[in-house]
Amino acid sequence: MTQISTAVTRAATLTRQLLAAGSRRLVQLEPQDLNTLIRKQSQTLRRLVGEGIVLENTWGSYVAPVLADPYLLEYILLNLVLNARDAMPAGGAITISTATVRLDDTQVPGIPGARAGNFVRLAVRDTGCGMTPEVQAQLFEPFFTTKDIGKATGLGLAGVYGAVRQQSGWIEFTTDVGAGTEFRVFLPSAQAAEALARMEAKAATRAIKGTVMLLDRTSGRADWPDAF
Repeated sequence: MTQISTAVTRAATLTRQLLAAGSRRLVQLEPQDLNTLIRKQSQTLRRLVGEGIVLENTWGSYVAPVLADPYLLEYILLNLVLNARDAMPAGGAITISTATVRLDDTQVPGIPGARAGNFVRLAVRDTGCGMTPEVQAQLFEPFFTTKDIGKATGLGLAGVYGAVRQQSGWIEFTTDVGAGTEFRVFLPSAQAAEALARMEAKAATRAIKGTVMLLDRTSGRADWPDAF
């Protein structure tokens, strides 16, 4: 029974990773409290990192609600922490931090999805081995892994990338060989997303204004009513 349960769990995990990496899951965006989510997952995260690794949280003084899918948000957090753990086989420290940030046009990085506006930032930093330029170049590719065959699917970070993009965000990182890595996920704040939706709705309403020509098929006469 234990082997069956383990196999089922692995199959379910692989399925979730494939769906996230392939952006095939129906996303349900709702306002979420990121700090609350991290607190709820704290015991699970400590069990995942195991002994020899210190897990620290740094909360922003005020973190706005983020517009996100709760399943995908949890998926992003767990996989970033697992990736940090695997980068420190001899132990170390993982720091999870949150913040509300406002970016102007001069602060936007040149990566897909990045833009100016109000965002919630989730950062996961480790004190591990860091990544070489060769690893960085393939980091988010599906099935890419630096682990031995059979020890990893290579879908963790690819799934994180897909999950972030599904929620209109982006992910960036900084790393130094031998000095650790930090991943930073940016997702729209709920207030900013709602304001943008209202602006887009107004723009769509204005866009449908125009003039319609009515053609009387019996007489062949075209009537031009007033614009609406």
